[in-house]
Amino acid sequence: MDKIDKIDKNVNPKSSIVNRKSKIVNLLIAALIGFNACGDWIDVVPDGVATRDMAFKSREQSLGYLATCYAYMVPIGNLNRDPAMLGGDELWTVVSPQPWFRYDGLYLAQGMLNATNPLFDNWGYYYQALRNCNIFLENIGSVPDLPELERDKWIAEVKVLKAWYHFCLVRQYGPVPIIRENIPVSADVSKVKTVREPVDDCFRYIVELLDEAVANDRLPSQIADVAEELGRITLPIALALKAKILVTAASPLYNGNTGDEAGVVNRDGTPLFNSKYEEAKWQKAMVACKEAIDACYEADIRLYEFPNTGNNKLTDTIATQMSLRNAFTLRWNSEIIWANTQSIIDANMRSVTGTGLQSYAGVILNPDFIDNMGMPKHLGVPMKIAAMFYTDNGVPLTEDKTRNINDIYNLRTGRTDEKLYIKSGYVTADLHFDREPRFYAWVGFDGGIWYGAGRTDDKADLWHLEGKSGETDRLWQTGVGYLPKKYIHYTNMVTNNQESSSITRYPWVMMRLSDLYLLYAEAVNEAEGPNGANSADLFFYINEVRKRAGLEGVKESWGAYSKTPTKYNSPAGMRDIIRQERMIELAFEGNRFWDVRRWQIAPDVYAEPIDGWTVNVSETNAFYMRRVVYQKEFRTREYFWPIRNSELDKNPNLVQNVGW
Repeated sequence: MDKIDKIDKNVNPKSSIVNRKSKIVNLLIAALIGFNACGDWIDVVPDGVATRDMAFKSREQSLGYLATCYAYMVPIGNLNRDPAMLGGDELWTVVSPQPWFRYDGLYLAQGMLNATNPLFDNWGYYYQALRNCNIFLENIGSVPDLPELERDKWIAEVKVLKAWYHFCLVRQYGPVPIIRENIPVSADVSKVKTVREPVDDCFRYIVELLDEAVANDRLPSQIADVAEELGRITLPIALALKAKILVTAASPLYNGNTGDEAGVVNRDGTPLFNSKYEEAKWQKAMVACKEAIDACYEADIRLYEFPNTGNNKLTDTIATQMSLRNAFTLRWNSEIIWANTQSIIDANMRSVTGTGLQSYAGVILNPDFIDNMGMPKHLGVPMKIAAMFYTDNGVPLTEDKTRNINDIYNLRTGRTDEKLYIKSGYVTADLHFDREPRFYAWVGFDGGIWYGAGRTDDKADLWHLEGKSGETDRLWQTGVGYLPKKYIHYTNMVTNNQESSSITRYPWVMMRLSDLYLLYAEAVNEAEGPNGANSADLFFYINEVRKRAGLEGVKESWGAYSKTPTKYNSPAGMRDIIRQERMIELAFEGNRFWDVRRWQIAPDVYAEPIDGWTVNVSETNAFYMRRVVYQKEFRTREYFWPIRNSELDKNPNLVQNVGW
């Protein structure tokens, strides 16, 4: 039996549903196509009365409108719509002459945001989403053939979506007008010209929506009918989202912000940011995180581990990498709390959202072809991110007392006992040796082993990358020399002399259990410190993430290998550990962009330049010369987007964000 077949038959049982059609997903796609083709299709007549009557005439038509409310989740994980993908510093690319490759994220990363025509401007988009959510909530009670229990469940789902869209606005723009209900067209003009509400009020309202959604036990713990309801809101989703939002609200950008944002006030003098730090916000976040974790356990959501059983067991090294790779790319695996069926990741630019991440990253892999089927590898990983991953001792490169940080640019040759990480006999950088399993599972590099793509016998030769100019994998296209291997499903491959490819699609993972574990650890540390009443939980949950990654616990690793062996004993030291653990575990998933902002450390993080190897050369010594690709600068005004000038012209009650 081929090992790929064996692996597929041993995945988590939840994945057996992946090829079944979901009615709600089809409705979502239809709704999205309607938006793209027809614009604001709900506005057929003034106030949409006729359209609403049709939309809520029956259960089936109302289900279509429910899909409309879901359809606005599209931007998450989308290269062309989500600023978190390419607008920060963990992914990079080069300018291409081909017009079909869009690089708005690169322009954002280079500081080209402006108030006249903002990049990734989602202001109107999310307010349209809220308008449609409110229309649904206002009319769903009139559907004649909709059972009460199902109606209440749908209402709860839409309240969660409404909370999510408000949160997306706050995360991007800061304090915003809250849309509690739609304003009738007959309303006085003063009602239409809304004001921005204080950020604490925004968070309070968002949490109220989530509390209302879970109050009547209408949201299921698990999807009962996977053929019809994949992607729908569940109780773990609602509670995990509440936890994430409360952690965000407690973070420095929103809690005790005494920076430039403290001067943002409405025209009546109302301050929009609270400059007084409140520890109670962390307490609330801590409780919410634990409640969400408990709900996930009740729903049988667990950290994914590859079921390495049977006659064709993998080595422990590759099995650990499969646990890590599948945690993101294995559809509906046991770890996923929330996945966005509107952001289907595939190899083409013609997917539902046009994300094309696997195409940008390189479909991977058939090294028999020079320049690997011409497949673009336009998404690269800067060297600073590659260096961020721990050593195999479970501590940062800069803190590992067994490593000389000055040696990382030197060259080494892969040994036979390292052949599951680096091609035996291959010359590559010292930086690539003796690193933690997540580095090898999620980052592609010159000389690095790449499990899968048709070669799944880890007792024999596996694929490896050859990235220099003229070699198989032309890593020069990345601009930096590394690939985000995390995006590529292990079964992806090119066949028939580059004429076809086999691609496994998966929904974009918006939240998984390891994210929630690390949010909880962060909240406990900020609320109580590493020696507080819940310190056992703090270390337990971060260590669970590390254990799945093949690492020892924090205390064991720092105590044995760090230059600062007791770093974990102070809240500040533990804060650094948790933040780096989070940036490693959730690398390339769109979290770092928002995390460095909510932590208010973006200027320091982005001060470290985008760097890489001298990629467009063929000689080894010349290739492994570090170069600065771009010196990024972060201005404090970039913590929040500008409100488009035309919106300010339409509504003079709105005040602009600082610096715009």
